[in-house]
Amino acid sequence: MSIRRLLTIARKELYHIIRDKRTLTVMFFLPVMQLFLMGYAANTDIEHLKTAVLDADHTTQSRELLDAYRASNYFDIVAYVDDEESLARLVDDGTVRAGLIIPAGYGEKVTQGEKGEVACVIDGSDPNVANAVFAASQQVGQAHGMQIIERQSGMTVEKMPGVEVYPRVWYNPEMKSANFMIPGLIAMVLFTLTIMLTALAIVREREHGTIEQLIVTPIRPLELVVGKILPYVVVALFDVLEVLAIGVFWFGVPIHGSFWLLLGLSAIFLMSSLGIGIFVSSVTNTQQEAMLVVWLMLLPAIFLAGLFFPIEAMPTFLQWLSYIVPLRYMLIIIRGIILKGVGWDVLAGQVWALVVFGLAILTFAATRFKKRLE
Repeated sequence: MSIRRLLTIARKELYHIIRDKRTLTVMFFLPVMQLFLMGYAANTDIEHLKTAVLDADHTTQSRELLDAYRASNYFDIVAYVDDEESLARLVDDGTVRAGLIIPAGYGEKVTQGEKGEVACVIDGSDPNVANAVFAASQQVGQAHGMQIIERQSGMTVEKMPGVEVYPRVWYNPEMKSANFMIPGLIAMVLFTLTIMLTALAIVREREHGTIEQLIVTPIRPLELVVGKILPYVVVALFDVLEVLAIGVFWFGVPIHGSFWLLLGLSAIFLMSSLGIGIFVSSVTNTQQEAMLVVWLMLLPAIFLAGLFFPIEAMPTFLQWLSYIVPLRYMLIIIRGIILKGVGWDVLAGQVWALVVFGLAILTFAATRFKKRLE
């Protein structure tokens, strides 16, 4: 392999990138846009849920209960109704996502020391929201119930018999979904961008007919492939720094581990994405075909990698299938370094899996591409 010829191809590709404003936009602004959009949109923290109230009791006790729900920040009471039909209509048309029903006689039961029963109607069309609302409604109700017991009995919660659990949350004490999602989005942006740009860069040469001109030169197929993808490696590492800076300084995601280890393992991860990009370029002839194949591969990979949904919740067959998705290993690595601050001793298994997969797909893709050139 000639370093001079390789750098000549890399310089040619770099000039093409600089002159193509659309490619520049995709490389530098698309990752930022994706991070901002998904960083805010992919938020599982449920707060200020629009809630309707059917208060058939109209007592001091029922108003205290509503104040407790209102003060929790989980529920925003936006409507009061007089019957269940009106409540159902608000839930059906999406005006509210939950409804509190306080029956008549609630205040009297609470005053007499009996158990007051309250219904919470939840829109279950979105299970994620419904589960969060279900837990929040019980939590607020139980906390308010304990306050009533303390007021009536004079005994504080600390003095009551029973078991008290003191939970401690490691790595993400505030349980912010952004701290979990942003590192995953960084890995996803790196994965999608390098595959797409690598595939399009090589296919564009074939589509424009210029790849034949390169073949008749003394440049070898391997030099052509490496020279074409080298600028995109640099661009991808710059994008890592770009989106990482946004995650830290804008979204406030702390990096507890080694920054240089993260950068080095990201470079190893690039072997897999670049190999997939070269493979796509070897089975397609036009940029439209390449884009279609890229998205057909990316969408299953993103879902199987555990970016949005836990792998443990998937069927066993899909869990086994996820082992051939390199993004799975990178998600564990990047979340481990950023959130947990772990090092090589913990991540060695994931790193070796990336190395094996990257070398295999890169060798297979380069061999197939070389045969197609010949």
